[in-house]
Amino acid sequence: MNKSQLLLAFLSIMFFSMNSNAQQKRTLDPGNMREGEKIEYCIQHKKQAELMKNPAYLLAKELDDAEFESLLKKGSQEKATVYKIPVVFHVLHMNGVENISDEQILNALAILNRDYRKLNADTATVHPDFAGMPADVEIEFVLATKAPNGTCFSGITRTYNVISYDGSDGGDQVDAIVAGNNVYQGQWPGNKYMNVFICGEIGGAAGYTYNPSGFAANQMKNGIWVLHDYVGSIGTSSVGTSRTLTHEVGHWLNLSHTWGSNNNPGTATSCSGNGDQVQDTPTCIGVSSCALNSNTCSNDNAYWGFDIRDNVENYMDYSYCSKMFTQGQRTRMRTALQATNTGRANLWTTANLNAVGANGVLYLCKADFSADKTTICTGDEIAFSDDSYNAVTSWSWTITPSTGWTFSNGTSTSSQNPSIIFDTPGFYNVQLAASDGTLTDSEVKNNFIHVFNTGASLPFWEGFESYSTLTNSPNWIVTNSSTNNTWALETTTGYSGTKCVKIMNFGQGTGNVDDLISSQIDLSTIPSTGTVTLSFRYAYRKVVSTNYEYLKVFISGDCGTDWIQRKTIQGNQLSSLTSSSSWKPNTTSEWTTVHMTNVTSAYFTDKFRVLFRFEGEGGNNIYLDDINLYSGSPSNDIVNSVTELSLISHLELYPNPADDELNVSFDLPNADDLNITIIDLSGKKIQKHLIKGKEGKNLVMMNTQELAAGMYQVLISSSAGQKTLPFIVK
Repeated sequence: MNKSQLLLAFLSIMFFSMNSNAQQKRTLDPGNMREGEKIEYCIQHKKQAELMKNPAYLLAKELDDAEFESLLKKGSQEKATVYKIPVVFHVLHMNGVENISDEQILNALAILNRDYRKLNADTATVHPDFAGMPADVEIEFVLATKAPNGTCFSGITRTYNVISYDGSDGGDQVDAIVAGNNVYQGQWPGNKYMNVFICGEIGGAAGYTYNPSGFAANQMKNGIWVLHDYVGSIGTSSVGTSRTLTHEVGHWLNLSHTWGSNNNPGTATSCSGNGDQVQDTPTCIGVSSCALNSNTCSNDNAYWGFDIRDNVENYMDYSYCSKMFTQGQRTRMRTALQATNTGRANLWTTANLNAVGANGVLYLCKADFSADKTTICTGDEIAFSDDSYNAVTSWSWTITPSTGWTFSNGTSTSSQNPSIIFDTPGFYNVQLAASDGTLTDSEVKNNFIHVFNTGASLPFWEGFESYSTLTNSPNWIVTNSSTNNTWALETTTGYSGTKCVKIMNFGQGTGNVDDLISSQIDLSTIPSTGTVTLSFRYAYRKVVSTNYEYLKVFISGDCGTDWIQRKTIQGNQLSSLTSSSSWKPNTTSEWTTVHMTNVTSAYFTDKFRVLFRFEGEGGNNIYLDDINLYSGSPSNDIVNSVTELSLISHLELYPNPADDELNVSFDLPNADDLNITIIDLSGKKIQKHLIKGKEGKNLVMMNTQELAAGMYQVLISSSAGQKTLPFIVK
């Protein structure tokens, strides 16, 4: 599991209880669920039922219905027009799996357009009773590229807020987007944009919306809510859940479920009437699976002239095999787009399409980019992604400093999405200049890439005494999942000195996650039979006895691509003591020393890293000091010096200067595993060999043909210590 996956997995666990509590308060309706699912597929009919209790809504609905019926009789919707609807996707997230990719959103948009233009190949496989009936609705959906204030954007906004996982009131979720999105903090009117809200939880449903209404014509809340894993067919979603948006947009355009507007599928007690007000959809009571032979009502003769099976493959049913709209549904939806009371008629006008940037005229308004990771070990590769919008034809990348890195995988400075290997430690600025052939824009991100120093050797000790800040530290990375206080330098207290690191957790809210992550540490010199101890000291208090917080320790042997949890200290294990005010330790007796002996040989690499995670839930402050990694058994004293490898004798390097080969000769009193490493002056490890040393005289021959002329060191290490000798390559 890589670092980002680990964080996502943690967030999923962290919000599971929140989500569970919401589900416990909410009674889910099994009759409204598709077969095999644990959420209600669509609650549009329930949301509409709530609105019907509002007298003001009922008055508006009378006017809406009258206008709609008048337009339906006139048939004005049949003009030879392809209506274009501007869409904005608003992602409400907590940096978890619900923060779906642009690619997944664009996939959902493509599916929506495919279905509404009858471009889906599966229309050819509808049941023979409905052959030739699937309709091209002639409605297309286009990303808006201008916010209400004229700001150019990609058609997608993102908002960080915990309410993503609380769908008890969709209006509150919209309010959070209005106040905190990354493009424009204000209303996105529903008569100018079709707003789609993508969340982690929306009241126990996969999706819902409202029928068109003059009651909320220009309101942003006149939009569509959808669960992140029901958006598109890739990413967190799947093919089986990919047509939820097709279904919900049908409601948004004044369609009901095929069985009617107010009853769950399969539960109707009567087949009387035309429940969905569409003549060419057979009367039915609905299904929740792909029951192609379903024929739940026998009063279809009025339109069909004979009894016909249910149109299970209709997008407005709950089946897993939906693939069509009928001509009658097409007419109804296109009529909805003629209504002025509801604001739908304004959406597709030329003036509105121009105003919201959905007229098909694209230009470059912003250069932007991202990377698959921004902190790496020396020699690792980073994949960059061009995120510029909305039209780009050429790219020019600049990395500063200009040395210490190389393009890889055939990419270059003019590639859209280059890959780069960084060989030299330090911080790198990245600039992208993007052009659409006429306009050019540049984006610069300073200190965007952090390449760690070559791995510190054992013993490793960190007491933070030499630091003035943790910001842009070459040795430590701080990550913060929200806006709470995070790991910072403490300059007035420590266990073995006057400094340590801390989180001022007192007075903070709940659900905070803060990581302190080391740069690379070299454990490769430890033989596989050796042992390593990781020790650290912490000091902590609760505010009240019921506080339950966590300190977790993770380790990685591949520079943080994969992390494994090795220690959890929680609740009263951290401390059972309380302090009602902001607390800090005053004596060494208030500190606890932890020894971890489970850093196993699988992690004896030169890209070892350690991560300390504090999960705050409203307790008091926590302090961390004397992070110590060393070979051998646990020690209560700091281990910060190397034991000289005294058992080795008659150590000799020849020839020195070397040309093609270097001989390393030595005697051992007993058989032992040794690591022999060649290191250049920058500390980079050029060669490393594991030697099964024998009792008596040993000779190791090392190839130096590929080494550039200069000064090097030979490092010989074992579980008993290490020894170095210099040599020269001529």
